[in-house]
Parts: sequence; structure tokens; C-alpha cells
Amino acid sequence: MIYNKKALPEDWILGDLIDFCIKSNRAIVDGPFGSNLKTEHFKKQGIPVINSSFVTELTFNAGNYVYVDEELFQREIRSKVVPGDIVMAKIGARCGSSAILPQNHPISILSGNSIKISIDENENSKEFVWCLLVNEYLKNQFKDCKSIGAQPAISTPHLKKLKFPKPPLPEQRAIAQVLSTADAAIHTTEKLIAQKELRKKWLMQQLLMGKKRMRGVEGEWKKLGAGDVFTSVTKKGFADEELLSATQDRGMIPRTMLEGRVTMPTTGTEGFKLVEVGDFVISLRSFQGGLEYSYYRGLVSPAYTVLKPKKPINEEFYKQYFKSTDFIGHLAIAVIGIRDGKQISYDDFCTVKIPYPPIQEQTAIARVLQVADKEISLLKAKAEKLRELKKGLMQVLLTGKKRLEFQK
Repeated sequence: MIYNKKALPEDWILGDLIDFCIKSNRAIVDGPFGSNLKTEHFKKQGIPVINSSFVTELTFNAGNYVYVDEELFQREIRSKVVPGDIVMAKIGARCGSSAILPQNHPISILSGNSIKISIDENENSKEFVWCLLVNEYLKNQFKDCKSIGAQPAISTPHLKKLKFPKPPLPEQRAIAQVLSTADAAIHTTEKLIAQKELRKKWLMQQLLMGKKRMRGVEGEWKKLGAGDVFTSVTKKGFADEELLSATQDRGMIPRTMLEGRVTMPTTGTEGFKLVEVGDFVISLRSFQGGLEYSYYRGLVSPAYTVLKPKKPINEEFYKQYFKSTDFIGHLAIAVIGIRDGKQISYDDFCTVKIPYPPIQEQTAIARVLQVADKEISLLKAKAEKLRELKKGLMQVLLTGKKRLEFQK
């Protein structure tokens, strides 16, 4: 989307980014430091240096500061950053990300991987300008601002000339308020997701290791060789079945469900192995993230190992266990020397000791972890809907297609 003056409301202006800024040659500048910030510049206290790594998608999250003394700060005063300034990442994969420096943040100095944008708040809303900067449209505009090199980097002169709509100040504030409310909802949901994921990790550590037992379930936990619980199976001659792929977050899934380009076999699939619903698969990347469970029937490469249980098990329990740090750690020890792209053999797998709780307890643990997964999944879906809602709001509010009521 490119802003078009003819498509904007009559009382809106289409101007350069610099038109929103204070009238100063320090309005949009990048920092003096990069690789030039050396150890001798560091102090235990003094003026904190703003780093682009502090800029996240929605907020400014300070990390570990380095400090410079007052003398160096005065020498580089043009790079002074004050609360209310917008800080933008200049270099690397995250370049273009931006955040507003919080009001309680001390006056700072900019590092060379960042850009500061100082807004004239007598005529403009810094929150509105920030909404413009994080708008989806700008990602396309930044293509013209990025220099070619080892890493993408934003050109400050080009940044100053980016075109943006400029509503009257009261309307800027009204638009920013609506979009900030959407941001707050997204941020709250993402924090809740992080908390739920941390709780799920704790539950896995406690329940899958037998550190915490389920109420009302009796019986001794056993530690068995993985080969005592699972056996390798090979079924061939099912060339008409669907091809499956191993994924670390969704298990074995049909290749048609993969996004992007999919590599198809160059030869026939007569020699491929059949995977049935409930099977586990040792894939080429099993040592990076556990074995993969299949909810689907289909074919996998002959290089993969298909596993079926030899004993009564709850499949969901072992699906969770094979993603645990305990199992992956034990598997890593068993396959020392294995490198990316090499197969873990069934013999390697058999040497790993795995828990075998009573089947009733396996089922009870699986239910608890499934509930935790469901909570996380619902929250992620909610966050995605909120992001889509915000995107839709930006498309209509930042173009004037939908006007808000505001006090002049």
C-alpha cells in the first residue's frame, strides 16, 4: 500500500517523515558507535548507551547497558536520546523495528546500530508516528531505504523522505489511542502465553520425570530401555499413500500441509515406509527436538525409522516425553558424534533409558499436559486474531477510510 494524496481526506496532508519531527538537524540521526565503541569507552556508570536489541515489536525492553562518561556524551551530543524519542533498529534482520523510549528512561546516547526520531509534539503525536512506522506498509517502503551489504541497513537520508499521511493533531491522538489499545491487548496476551509455556515446561519436568505423582494412582515407575517399549517396523508396497514430512511442532504431517516450496522424491515411492496413525518416527532431526508422532497415515523415506509400541502405552504421554529436555539430553549422549543430516539408528535409540509408569498414570499425565497445550493454543489463536484486527484497523484508520470522532 502506498499513500496517495488524492485518496486521503481533504484535511489530511501527505508529508515526509521529517515533517513530523522537531526543527533541528538532530531530528533523525543514527548513532556514532558500532564496532568503534571499544572497551576503553566503557564505564561502570554514566550515560547509558541505547542498543537496537532493546527494541521489540511492541515495546522498549532494556537489556544490559554499557555506559560512557559525560565527556564522550558531550562530544556526541547530536546522538542524545530523551524519553519520547522513537528508537529504530538500523542494521540486521530486525532493522526497521521501532519503539518509543519510555518516560522514566534516563537521557541516553545512541549506538551505531540505531536511529533516533524526535517528534515535534506540539504539532504531532509521537504515538501516531510510531503507529505509522510499524504499519505493514512501511516494510515495503524500507526496501528503498536499505543499503546492500553483508547485512541490511537503513539509510537515514532515505528514511527522512518517506511519505506519510498527516491528520490534524486531535485525530492523530484518537487514532493512536485506538491502535495502542489493540497493542496493549496483544502484549497482554503474549505475556500470558509466555507464562503458560513456562508453566507447561515446569509440568513436564515434574510429571514426566516422576518428581510429582498423580493423585489416586499407584504403582512403581520403571526405567526401561527404549527398545523394550518400542520396536522398529517396516511396511513397504503402499506407493499410493500420501507422503508425510517430519515437523518439530506438528509431528508427522502430509506434505500438502507444509507452507512454501516442498521437495518431492525424484524416484518412485515403492520403497518408502508406511506410517500408521499412532506410530512414532525417528527423523533425521530427532536429536534436535524429540521423535515425531503421527496423527496421519502415509509414507516416509526409507532412511526414517518407524516405531510401534511393544507394551501398552498412552501415546500422548510418550509424544510429550519425546519432546522433553530429559529425553533429548539422554538421546544426545547416546548419539555423540551424530551431525545434522545423519540418521539416528534404532540401535542408538534402544540404548536410551525411558520411564514406563503405570498405564493409568501415563493417561492422567497426558491429560494434564494436553489441557496445558490447549490453553496455549487458544491463547496463540487469540493473539493472531488480535494482530489481524490491528492490521485491519491500521489499513482503514491510517488512510482516513474510516474517521474517528475526536475533540478538536
